[in-house]
Amino acid sequence: MTKDKFLQQLEAELKRLSPVERADILLDYEEHFLFGLEEGKSEEAIAGALGSPSQIAKEILAGYHVKRASANLSAESVIRAAWAVIGLSFFNLVIVLGPALGVAGVILAGWAVSLTFLASPLLVVVEWLFYPDGFMLFDLFVSIGMCGIGILLGMVMLYVTKALKKALIGYLKYNVSLVKGGLRHDN
Repeated sequence: MTKDKFLQQLEAELKRLSPVERADILLDYEEHFLFGLEEGKSEEAIAGALGSPSQIAKEILAGYHVKRASANLSAESVIRAAWAVIGLSFFNLVIVLGPALGVAGVILAGWAVSLTFLASPLLVVVEWLFYPDGFMLFDLFVSIGMCGIGILLGMVMLYVTKALKKALIGYLKYNVSLVKGGLRHDN
């Protein structure tokens, strides 16, 4: 593959990045070709040593999305980062998707339990409206206690959610660096 074709493919794969970032990356790879040509290598040999433009773009985009997710811990940015890392290889589908779904399941379950406990006094009142003969004061007191536990659990879930998002971002960063390092050793 020639230098021009390599750079065109890389630019097309990096279209999601801003023009400034894309130009900076393309300049770096153009320098790789210049240094390689000075050493007497052919454009095809340099392109072969660099690897596939689509794989390079996947690595760059994964790193970009993980960096954005680190700065902005919104659910959308974390999901984009996870999908970008999964896109690096099939191996990552198993290694990243499992922990990401596990973290999402823990967060979802914690919030569901908290909200259910918070709603328990309301459910006792609704039960009293439909079955006034079955109302027990004990049920009301237990539901108020559960509501308190739900409030505490909700506060704990705020911290747990933030901590798990940060941990997932750290895991994604580690995974990206592992894939990048592994690909460098393969070439």
